[in-house]
Amino acid sequence: MSTLILRPVKPEDNKLLAKVLRDVLIEMGVPKVGTAYEDESLDRMYETYDKERCAYFVVEEDGRLLGGAGIAPLTGEKPTICELQKMYFLSEVRGRGIGYQMMQKCLEFAKNNEYTHCYLETMPYMESARKLYRKVKFEPLAAPMGDTGHYSCKEWMLKTL
Repeated sequence: MSTLILRPVKPEDNKLLAKVLRDVLIEMGVPKVGTAYEDESLDRMYETYDKERCAYFVVEEDGRLLGGAGIAPLTGEKPTICELQKMYFLSEVRGRGIGYQMMQKCLEFAKNNEYTHCYLETMPYMESARKLYRKVKFEPLAAPMGDTGHYSCKEWMLKTL
């Protein structure tokens, strides 16, 4: 029987995590510009999230890294608004409830760090992800918030915590 673990990112995860996240973005057909794909932070996720009111969690099964998700302040907005960031999982993990578990872990972290709202950006064709976001009460927005630099993401959502 396999063991599934959701845990904070470690420095030694950086290289493999960058590959996993970019592989998922390519698989999903996400543009390489104006999205998380080109974020320099993908190559140093531990350092990016090793800050106050930030966290990145990974999912691993039998010692194999399969994806993750994070919370950080939304750049350009009030300090009470965070962003759900870089939530991507390899295909073999999808459909097993891992996204829901990971989202709960991230939203709990956000609440515990005095955020009142959580923002996210996604692509219109990522229907499974959008269904999950709606399930946990993210509401669609008519326009983006903050300054993420992800101009190719055309769907924006916000949740009151």
